[in-house]
Amino acid sequence: MTTANAVVGLKDETLSKLRELRRLNVDSAKGFEECAAIVKNPTLKDAFTGIARDRREQAEVLATQIEWNDGPEEEDGSYLAAAHRAWLSVRDACTSDSMGTALEEAERGEDVIKDAYEEALKDVVGTPAHDLIAQQHESVKRIHDKVRDLRDQHRAGS
Repeated sequence: MTTANAVVGLKDETLSKLRELRRLNVDSAKGFEECAAIVKNPTLKDAFTGIARDRREQAEVLATQIEWNDGPEEEDGSYLAAAHRAWLSVRDACTSDSMGTALEEAERGEDVIKDAYEEALKDVVGTPAHDLIAQQHESVKRIHDKVRDLRDQHRAGS
């Protein structure tokens, strides 16, 4: 698990971004866990399980930062609704036994979380949270590329 130093005194706008990213990581983890439980392909099962674990760890780090700043939890539907829709599509694709479709939908979900991190990076420039978000963004890009590569491998093998 990635450890983070305490970043206290964050502004409300920064805390709002951390909350949004935490929720996206939780939604992503749940989506990959659901797919891992359904898919029969051991390579995909292992990949989805590992991605879910990484996303849970990122969510925990963000939750800790939010807790240290004692900011009140708020609901925000900007990316969350899109992420939820994307993960419903992934789950449905996994249950339909169409791995190609599942991987396509997983990549769409990865696009949502990657875009959210890229926007957050712009919004937190010069804040104490920038390094944490930049570090997590690197992990998000790595996972995005992994899902894309799995999708491409599946296409090539079909």
